[in-house]
Amino acid sequence: MHLRRAIPGARNETMMKLLRISRILLLVSLALFAFAIVGVSGSRPAGAPQPQAGARQQHCKLVGGTISTNFGGIDQNTTLGLATGDLRGAVTGTILGAPQPGPGNTLVFHIQHHWVTETGDTLFFDPATATTLPLSQTLFAIVTYPVHLSGGTGKFAGATGDLTAIGEVDLSSGTVFRYNGQVCFADND
Repeated sequence: MHLRRAIPGARNETMMKLLRISRILLLVSLALFAFAIVGVSGSRPAGAPQPQAGARQQHCKLVGGTISTNFGGIDQNTTLGLATGDLRGAVTGTILGAPQPGPGNTLVFHIQHHWVTETGDTLFFDPATATTLPLSQTLFAIVTYPVHLSGGTGKFAGATGDLTAIGEVDLSSGTVFRYNGQVCFADND
């Protein structure tokens, strides 16, 4: 009580500070909530594909992992290395010809992948197109790299899926990628 008498307006000043702090906390909370909603909605596909009448039943699974390869394991245009994560195993990527100029300052590589999982299943991929941004004469950042799974052997027989990758290609040493996507498996009756 003596402090309020000694400093006129101290109570009003304290109330104003509390009001300002509560507004800031409310705005920060709303911003965090909005980021959480955007992050959650962008991290999952819109929905699993629904089987059509007469089509084989499928079940789909989100997949992800990393790929690390080296050039020269087979020849100068082919990388050889390991995949980790859901599709772990051995992987190669062969550059199909010289890179082509793309939009802006990009270079486009055409690649054929060969992939064998650690359980011995083979994955079949359509030829892929990697759009890159040159960082030096031998180093390229991946801008877009969609990869389509078109079947395989073992549990991947009849499977389809789409993956995307980010990472880098170093023509003097190798590649490092993070892949993610969805694989839909055919239900075997």
